[in-house]
Amino acid sequence: MDMKNFIYEGKAKKVFATDVDGVVIVDYKDDATAFNGEKKGTIVGKGAINNRMTNYVFQQL
Repeated sequence: MDMKNFIYEGKAKKVFATDVDGVVIVDYKDDATAFNGEKKGTIVGKGAINNRMTNYVFQQL
């Protein structure tokens, strides 16, 4: 599966199309914000944890 076009970027993730219909690649970021965006930083591993949590929730649906 190859990553194709960029679709969306939000505060926590980037979404890319693939060469497989109906399948996307989600790249979770390690960025963190606080106080309505006034304080910004990076938490190493945050994106990986968010990915695992999302995977778990979708498996439960």
